[in-house]
Amino acid sequence: MVYSAFVSDKKQKETKKFQVKRASRGAGLGLYTIAPFKKESFVIEYIGPVITSTKADKKGGKYLFDINSRWTIDGTIRSNIARYINHSCRPNCEAKVRGKLVKIYARRNISAGEELNYDYGKEYFDEFIKPIGCKCDACIKNHAADTQ
Repeated sequence: MVYSAFVSDKKQKETKKFQVKRASRGAGLGLYTIAPFKKESFVIEYIGPVITSTKADKKGGKYLFDINSRWTIDGTIRSNIARYINHSCRPNCEAKVRGKLVKIYARRNISAGEELNYDYGKEYFDEFIKPIGCKCDACIKNHAADTQ
């Protein structure tokens, strides 16, 4: 089995920069920073076994990150705290795919205590988020402004 990354001492230390707790706006759990991050700096890697997209489709469920049409990272492993990064239509992070690695970078300066988020993409949004309504802060604020 191929892994997107190995959980090393470095990865263990990375977890000390983050806290998993209840997310804002009813999205379950979220990943929050303990330390600040500068714009364009590396934040965290999305890790897990690399499986075929066919196997991922059969498996279904949460924490699957498509890296291309053929391969998916199964992020269900416990050490993958990046799986708690939620969607936002106005994200503070960006996921960048490099081969079979997915690295998360800061799109802007991120303060300590902020929830991390990135745009899950149009396909995911249209299939899973749009039918129930997006609950990210950007959409909630836009909806509130529209109703006033």
